[in-house]
Formats: sequence, structure tokens, C-alpha cells
Amino acid sequence: MSQKTRMAPKPDPQSVSTAADASAQVSMDPFFHILKLVPYSFLRPPRLRLKLPSFSLPSAMTVFSLILLTYFMVVSGFIYDVIVEPPGIGSTQDPATGAVRPIVFLPGRVNGQYIIEGLSSGFMFVLGGIGIVLLDLGLDKNRARSIKVSYSIAGISSIVIAYVMTTLFIRIKIPGYLG
Repeated sequence: MSQKTRMAPKPDPQSVSTAADASAQVSMDPFFHILKLVPYSFLRPPRLRLKLPSFSLPSAMTVFSLILLTYFMVVSGFIYDVIVEPPGIGSTQDPATGAVRPIVFLPGRVNGQYIIEGLSSGFMFVLGGIGIVLLDLGLDKNRARSIKVSYSIAGISSIVIAYVMTTLFIRIKIPGYLG
């Protein structure tokens, strides 16, 4: 006698996972159930007609100015000035006369600065960057020749002044380093 034994069908893995998810969503906590239903049985949310705010993009000159200001603050050591709080300007006593003289650059220390030293160095770096921008404006083909020459001369002058002054600052800061 052979009886045919039927095997139970395998459960579908998707139906098992959805049943587990449904049981996880139902909370057994009665306090949570009360908090979920009671306030909304008599309270209704208001109908609000809110408009989304419209933002316009800033102009290119605004973005350039913000980036240039950020660059100035970074290269002038603004973060260092806030954390360390160095004096604005230093002073030393003249050995011959005994008079107190102001010092703008902190001599001999590469990793230290006075506030004025950082601001003046940062200004020279920004002046060199503006000189490069002016040189780029001098290459524009849609401008008159005299304006292109003016931009080029101003750009070259800015770069030369920034380079010479930065070199002078380094010679003051570290005597004997560049020559």
C-alpha cells in the first residue's frame, strides 16, 4: 500500500517578511496606542496656505567678494589671531636712547605674528590676487585697447608691488633668509 503523502507548500519568503514587518509595526504598549489616538480624535490640524520662499542666486560680484574676503581672512591668520590673541603691535626698547619703539613684525619667529603683521601680509596676498584678476580682464577681446592696457598695467603693478612687499616682509621677519 503506497499512500501518496503530500508535502506542505513552502512559504513564500516575501509573505513571511511582510508578516514580520506588520507585527513589528503594531506596538504592544497601550500607552503608545492611547497617545496615538486620543489627541487626534478631537484636534484637527489647521489648513495652512504657506508659500515657499523664493531665493535668488547672488550676483557673481557678490560671490567673488565673499570668496576674496574669506581668502583675506585665511591668509592673514585670522583664526590664529582669535585663538592666540596676540597683541596688535609689539614694542622694543632702544638700547642707546632708552626710548620705546613700535615693532610691526615679530622677528625671528616664523610661527608667531602680531595682528598688524598678519593683516598687512594678507593684504599683500590679496593685492597680488587682484593683480591676476586685472591681468585676466586685460585679455578680454571685447574691450577697448586703452582699457585693456589700463587693466594690464594695473595688474602688473599690483603683482610687482605685492611680490616686492612680501619679500621685504620675509626679510624683516627672518633676517638673512633671502640674501
